[in-house]
Amino acid sequence: MKTKQFAFGIAVATACALTGTPSQAAEKLTVLCAADDQWCNLMESTFEKETGVDVSMVRKSSGEIFAQIKAESRNPKVDIWWGGTGDPHLQAAAEDLTVEYKSPQLGSLLDWAQNQAKDGSYKTVGIYAGALGIGYNEELLKSKGLPVPKCWADLTNPAYKGEIQMANPNSSGTAYTALATVVQLFGEEKGFEFLAGLHGNINQYTKSGSAPVKAAARGETTLAITFMHDMVKQVKKGFPIKVVAPCEGTGYEVGSMSIVKGARNPETAQKFAEFALRADIQSLAADAEAYQVPSNASATVPEEAPKLTDIKLIEYDFATYGSSDTRKRLLKRWDDEIKSLPR
Repeated sequence: MKTKQFAFGIAVATACALTGTPSQAAEKLTVLCAADDQWCNLMESTFEKETGVDVSMVRKSSGEIFAQIKAESRNPKVDIWWGGTGDPHLQAAAEDLTVEYKSPQLGSLLDWAQNQAKDGSYKTVGIYAGALGIGYNEELLKSKGLPVPKCWADLTNPAYKGEIQMANPNSSGTAYTALATVVQLFGEEKGFEFLAGLHGNINQYTKSGSAPVKAAARGETTLAITFMHDMVKQVKKGFPIKVVAPCEGTGYEVGSMSIVKGARNPETAQKFAEFALRADIQSLAADAEAYQVPSNASATVPEEAPKLTDIKLIEYDFATYGSSDTRKRLLKRWDDEIKSLPR
């Protein structure tokens, strides 16, 4: 009997050596990232190197990520959502698609990042901020004899017909921020009148929020509506992009992070959240040519980052415009009244 038990023990030990026990298996983490590819890749490789966790990270626009997390809510395949505008993160929190997590580092974050956490019932948190603006290709503008835009209202000028790109607010958090910004600046009715006038000058609604300024850098469009830090990235690469802070004032984003409800690796997701909120990790953003303002008060702000204190920012109502009801209503109205218009 003892011989049989010994032989069985040897067999089990051999099987474990070949296949690995659960405790020996590498930790895994699935991340959806809504920042630019370069920054997503840096976060992935740095976290893997530091922790040994096997990270599967995919880059998508904020609206696409929200749609995926909602569609998979009964069987989540994603552990954590990192980056992208805060409004869809707040909607996900309101729809119970993400879970409460209060980081021990909350007190180290700037007020706007802490306010984002409070507005989302601590189911999300701010990780960076950036202001919305107008970018244009200076060489194209001059060659076409077009006026320099200074204000949002300028963008409805018929002279710009076919010269402007922005993203679709259904797929892009950047474009939804633009939609919510003009509604807050002008009022909803006047805001949609502006969007209708702007529509006549749009040559393409892109899927990604940063795509328009990349197209402007390549000379494929003259003007772009996107975040200023994405424009700065193109300037740093040597492209003739000029950055405009609209005269009426402008909205801004609080890029956020949320742990998905029902995540398969919740403890590892929390580990990543703590990693992403650290000052030293946020200070690496410039290495990925990301020029947002970091949320950790001790992080190094990239020298090239647009200074939010020098920009006329509106009192962006994140709680209202990040709410599920408001987002659904405004996006439906944009689809019904703007997207369907001829150009």
